[in-house]
Amino acid sequence: MKNFYFFVISLLLLAGCNSKQEKMKNELTDFIHKHDSVLIPLYKETALASWNAAISGKKEDFKISEDLNLKMMALYANKASLKKLEEIKVSGMITDSLLNRELDVLYRSFLMAKADTAKLNAMVRMGTVIEQKYGNFRTEVRGKMLSDNDVEDILKTSKDVGYQKEVWEAQKKIGPVVADDIRKLVKLRNEVAKDLGFRNYHEMSLTLSDQDPHDVSKLFNELDSLTKTAFAQVKGDIDTYFVSYYSLKSRDELMPWNYQDRFFQEAPKIYDVDLDKYYKDKNLETLTTGFYEGIGLPIGDMIKKSDLYEKPGKNQHAFCTDLDNEGDVRVLCNIKPNAKWMNTMLHEFGHAVYDKNIDTGLPFVLRDPAHTFTTEAIAMMFGRFSKNPQWIKDMTGITEAEKQKIAENSFKSMRLEQLVFSRWAQVMYRFEKGMYENPEQDLNKFWWDLVEKYQLLKRPAGRNEPDWATKIHIATYPCYYHNYLLGELLASQLYYHIVGTVIKSDDYKFQSFAGNKAVGAFLKEKIFMPGSRWYWNEMIEKATGEKLTAKYYAKQFVH
Repeated sequence: MKNFYFFVISLLLLAGCNSKQEKMKNELTDFIHKHDSVLIPLYKETALASWNAAISGKKEDFKISEDLNLKMMALYANKASLKKLEEIKVSGMITDSLLNRELDVLYRSFLMAKADTAKLNAMVRMGTVIEQKYGNFRTEVRGKMLSDNDVEDILKTSKDVGYQKEVWEAQKKIGPVVADDIRKLVKLRNEVAKDLGFRNYHEMSLTLSDQDPHDVSKLFNELDSLTKTAFAQVKGDIDTYFVSYYSLKSRDELMPWNYQDRFFQEAPKIYDVDLDKYYKDKNLETLTTGFYEGIGLPIGDMIKKSDLYEKPGKNQHAFCTDLDNEGDVRVLCNIKPNAKWMNTMLHEFGHAVYDKNIDTGLPFVLRDPAHTFTTEAIAMMFGRFSKNPQWIKDMTGITEAEKQKIAENSFKSMRLEQLVFSRWAQVMYRFEKGMYENPEQDLNKFWWDLVEKYQLLKRPAGRNEPDWATKIHIATYPCYYHNYLLGELLASQLYYHIVGTVIKSDDYKFQSFAGNKAVGAFLKEKIFMPGSRWYWNEMIEKATGEKLTAKYYAKQFVH
């Protein structure tokens, strides 16, 4: 009899539990339906306005974009919505894995509702003003206005170190224009973070983007240790090369403007291989379209809607944007027929094929890459092909003899590029982390301390300018840059997996993926279509058999 009573009580408890589970599930699905009905049209309108502003650079277009961003911010600042999501989350009654993932994404999105709405609105307005100042700035030297492309060309090709210095310093004049605004924005972002219970905005950004700040720092320390010696060796090679190249007496004369890049974030050309010549007479649109078509990831419709060439007022950088999470994906570039822009085209359309192939059957809020760095990984893996002799042969038609001739120096160039970028990423990550931890410190000095330590560059004597503020990402894409280096790690991990498992080859050197539709099929099924239905490391493990690791990056570029 006791067993019978126990059985009845168990059934009643189970029925009560099931009833509560059903109630919570219904409340969540009802919440999502109402939220989507507002979010989806607003998202599309906001994304299109941002695109229009980047293309035109017009004040009125930036104002439209700003107003819509404020509406988007207001949507996620609803305290009643956050309360409802907290209630559902705390109950622990959502057992469906997809619904639970939606709940997690929504909860982190609405957490900003705890912040002061006036502060959030101020953040958007300040960000818009700063972005517009960057967009409209042009370097002026000797009465001539220079685009960023012009600046890069001069730094790369001029042997007149005096002129290089002049151009480098003129480009840095954007710093004082935006520095005070950025400092104010940093402090405001920190206030918002503290309102939400975080120590600062950097910690909040990583946490809300599904990353453990401690784990990221640990990984950067590991990568510092991993690359320090190898970088010091190649930096010695660079310095030896430039002493001869500029006819200097010693390494002590080398200054930051002599390294062929505004920030020494890209590797200088010290090896005897001119990759630009393979692209100078080529149509980069055609090459990009042909490559992605060949691996089963066509981009023709996206190319038609993209904006790929320079024009006055237009954003001078490059990005990809998904306007509706339903296939309207576009790329902004400022193409020149050279290896850098070939890399950029492959990179940005790497983002594009990821966005385009996310399963539209997924809930709207899960139609995003698993993480920002997972889409960076795809973009980087493809971007690297612009310097790959096998890819150049397959796509541009150079001979096998020419491929072999440039193979060694092409690899050395790519290795140099990775080591240089890795050390630059250390500067960016540690600067942002330190800036948000203490925005009152001497940021000018802090910046150059990091540059000297990690990039082994000499700070110009007596210079006390906000050079940190000349890097647009610090202001407009905050606490994001570390994802580029995580992306490089995953790019190597995916490359090794695809070569060994999909292509089934043991030749990791001469691979281009060109014409291999199995590559596109693998990426589509394992990386793209799942969107963000899984936590990023779970997705990586499902796709490659391992969680994110630095060992393939080290195997490819360090050892």
